[in-house]
Amino acid sequence: MVFFHKKIILNFIYSLMVAFLSHGVLLKADEMAKKQTLLVGERLVWDKLTLLGFLEKNHIPQKLYYNLSSQDKELSAEIQSNVTYYTLRDANNTLIQALIPISQDLQIHIYKKGEDYFLDFIPIIFTRKEKTLLLSLQTSPYQDIVKATNDPLLANQLMNAYKKSVPFKRLAKNDKIAIVYTRDYRVGQAFGQPTIKIAMISSRLHQYYLFSHSNGRYYDSKAQEVAGFLLETPVKYTRISSPFSYGRFHPVLKVRRPHYGVDYAAKHGSLIHSASDGRVGFIGVKVGYGNVVEIHLNELRLVYAHMSAFAKGLKKGSFVRKGQIIGRVGSTGLSTGPHLHFGVYKNSRPINPLGYIRTAKSKLHGKQREVFLEKAQHSKQKLEELLKTHSFEKNSFYLLEGF
Repeated sequence: MVFFHKKIILNFIYSLMVAFLSHGVLLKADEMAKKQTLLVGERLVWDKLTLLGFLEKNHIPQKLYYNLSSQDKELSAEIQSNVTYYTLRDANNTLIQALIPISQDLQIHIYKKGEDYFLDFIPIIFTRKEKTLLLSLQTSPYQDIVKATNDPLLANQLMNAYKKSVPFKRLAKNDKIAIVYTRDYRVGQAFGQPTIKIAMISSRLHQYYLFSHSNGRYYDSKAQEVAGFLLETPVKYTRISSPFSYGRFHPVLKVRRPHYGVDYAAKHGSLIHSASDGRVGFIGVKVGYGNVVEIHLNELRLVYAHMSAFAKGLKKGSFVRKGQIIGRVGSTGLSTGPHLHFGVYKNSRPINPLGYIRTAKSKLHGKQREVFLEKAQHSKQKLEELLKTHSFEKNSFYLLEGF
């Protein structure tokens, strides 16, 4: 249990009050004033629990889960191990509210009103900050970025983005690195993954730039894709029964849900192939998704769900090659018929798998390329000006707000 100091408790209670208000669950001012002296805020880590297990652990009727629609039950299976979630409890240790993230933008909201509990899916309330890191290389890119930002996730992202284009072992002391990125903050704490917008590594012989695009990929200063990854279609299918969607919330009804994957309708027992190389990070059953295999490769996590069977000998930690058989199509979990639910997550964020099943790296063309190059040139000039105006004689790095 993590007890917050007064300021964090008040901020936390405020964020939960916003969640209440967004759902029409109103507390009178004097009621909230009384409750503030009794409520205990906790910031916890989700550890190998299902939503059903969480309800049971907190003595909440399991009908709260079973009354959900099949789509919402499937969404609840998106809760990831080690994610940070928040609870409020009263003096009797009774759960009053819980906020459990299932993605960067969406969370499960469980709350008690009177003697009853309710569950809904609501947007995550966060503050997004833009930052610029300028540093002179002293030890290694990874170590120096972590030292400057205390953010190993940012360091990992940079290393992965440049892994195919920069010879890191040839970088020398005092080479320059610049990163423009955004970070989301929730209840005063960094939340989710950072997003690199612009990066530059400058050695004595070469400058390596990359710029993010709205399609989720990185491109260099010539509009060529950087560190692209390609996936194979994981199954022979008859049709796509449900496409990928981030979904949007109706401002009043709040009923539309995202779908973090592609559903391939296929014959029961059809072979499922790994869409990429990688290592099995999970194999087993998840409520909603049934039999699941998760394969990890660097910043990628690939999810194969509703399987009828796993490949013989496949286990957690197994290394698989692209195209290797990992199981068969089924209808386990919450499924209306045989299909493969295929989800792709990059740096823990769901992305559309269909955008990465292709035969060549993405290129920008026409007006799209023209607009990109214009913005890239402007960003390059701005970044180079920042490097000129910051001396590295006394400081090995600068962490600036904004860009």
